[in-house]
Amino acid sequence: MPSLLRRTAAIVIDWLLCVLIAGFFADPVRSGWPPVVVLILEYAFFIGLFAQTPGMWLTRIRCVSAADGGRIGVFRAFLRGLLLALVVPPLLMDERRRGAHDRVAGSIVLPVPNS
Repeated sequence: MPSLLRRTAAIVIDWLLCVLIAGFFADPVRSGWPPVVVLILEYAFFIGLFAQTPGMWLTRIRCVSAADGGRIGVFRAFLRGLLLALVVPPLLMDERRRGAHDRVAGSIVLPVPNS
């Protein structure tokens, strides 16, 4: 299982990217919602199609299906991102470090295997 430090670093990197992107079409300082919407869409796209966000790629972790280790798809990744944006689900972890957002989406975060 990846450490909480790696998972936290990945979300911080992704959040900073989302704030920068949201700055192109909104003022993230005045309105906090645009970066949140960008984060949810980022998760849907990157995790759904590639099993990693840019932050996950940099920290060498991936988010895959807990059932078969494959990609979770755009819809489940969108659901996972939406729940992650609520902040509370990541705090409710089980023994496998799966937050409520991972359990609902049927996903698990794993280290990228060494090649």
